[in-house]
Amino acid sequence: MGKIIGRNLEQALLKEAMDNDKSELIALYGRRRVGKTYLIREYFKASIVFEMTGLFGGSLKDQLDTFSKELIKRTRKTEFETAKSWFQAFTMLESYLDKFKSGSKKVIFIDEFPWIATPKSKFLIAFENFWNTYCTKRDNLIVVICGSAASYMVQKIIKNKGGLHNRITRKIRLLPFNLFETEQFLINNGIKYTRYDLVQIYMALGGVPHYLEKLNKGLSSSQNIDKLCFSKDGVLNDEFNQLFASLFEDSERHMKLIKTLSKTNKGLTRNEIINQSRLPSGGDFSIKLEELIESGFVTDYPYYQNKKQLTLYRLSDEYSRFYLKFIENNKNGGDGTWQKLYSTQSYLSWSGFAFETLCLKHIQQIKKALRIDAIYTTSSSWFNENAQVDMLIDRSDNVMHLCEMKFYNSEFAIDKSYYLNLKNKITALQQDTKTRKNIFVTLITTYGIKENEYSKELVHSHLEMAVLFSN
Repeated sequence: MGKIIGRNLEQALLKEAMDNDKSELIALYGRRRVGKTYLIREYFKASIVFEMTGLFGGSLKDQLDTFSKELIKRTRKTEFETAKSWFQAFTMLESYLDKFKSGSKKVIFIDEFPWIATPKSKFLIAFENFWNTYCTKRDNLIVVICGSAASYMVQKIIKNKGGLHNRITRKIRLLPFNLFETEQFLINNGIKYTRYDLVQIYMALGGVPHYLEKLNKGLSSSQNIDKLCFSKDGVLNDEFNQLFASLFEDSERHMKLIKTLSKTNKGLTRNEIINQSRLPSGGDFSIKLEELIESGFVTDYPYYQNKKQLTLYRLSDEYSRFYLKFIENNKNGGDGTWQKLYSTQSYLSWSGFAFETLCLKHIQQIKKALRIDAIYTTSSSWFNENAQVDMLIDRSDNVMHLCEMKFYNSEFAIDKSYYLNLKNKITALQQDTKTRKNIFVTLITTYGIKENEYSKELVHSHLEMAVLFSN
């Protein structure tokens, strides 16, 4: 097995599939460039006996040719002709798999599964038949179906009401790296930045392995962002449009939702998204929003005590936020564009909210640092017309953590204005929720806080960005 960075939970699930005594059907999905193919190829390197990757935009004939050629290559014989239908193709695959009826688990890996299912091809019907009539009678097969097109994987596979209903034995949604995995990935590639620089890179690119892989170890963090995002031939200069077109069938509506959410830093309720995007409410809207959540682009944050109508939705994909804020209107800025932009007030303001989103993604690390990971807690947002708390950790032992996140290039000092703002939040929270719990103000900052009379009075605990990098 090659070196797989992180992915501990996913590797544990794959190990369970290898170790048990029945055949497994694993559905793996996640956004483009997140490392799905690499994970399967590396983990099952010695066990894959058949692998096919769907062709984007390929015809039925193209897909069948690719399938047949792979089978001929694996058998090193010409006993198989090019399949004329998917039922014939899977019959040929069954004949090939018959020689592996004993011994250790064997893996069949079908990558970019949705691209193979061309209209009227009957691919899904044939695959369902292959699994239900052949694979389930074996105890030594693992079939992995993988796709970036979340709309297809969620609606046609995960929620299948036909032959695959309740047949998926393991569902794996692969998300981008967290900060710990990002740091390890870059170190493995010979890149060692300060954690302040790593946070800046993460806020711009996220934890997408393909993007991180493009960083040049001979450049500073700002030079790398400049080269990837703002140079004419930069890899991420126009990735945004390609990204959604390859993931979703009706990508225009998905992009409209993304752009609507990008206009606010605090998040929107469902009704606010509908009103501002002017998209019709109903089933299609719900499906599009769910697909964006499943793909990791949008995150829903429950409101205190789970008031559904007040759930906030935030654009949580770092690259999309960064693209719409900075890249889209500065594509032709030339070399040095980012070095100019990241010293502006616009970036300073944006980075504060981007850091909040980053912290919300690392709430488990925050709980661990607060030593409350063994205590039952719920995490939510809370707001009214006077105040907003983006991270409220409600503990079962009579304590609430009112968490504030501050991105700053040195120690953060609480001044009188911010002191009064915090006092207002505490009072508003107490009055609105009628809680009798202790409210602990917790600050999460880059380099800690500068102690003064305000911090001594209000702050119960403070954490530095280093805690976000824990495993």
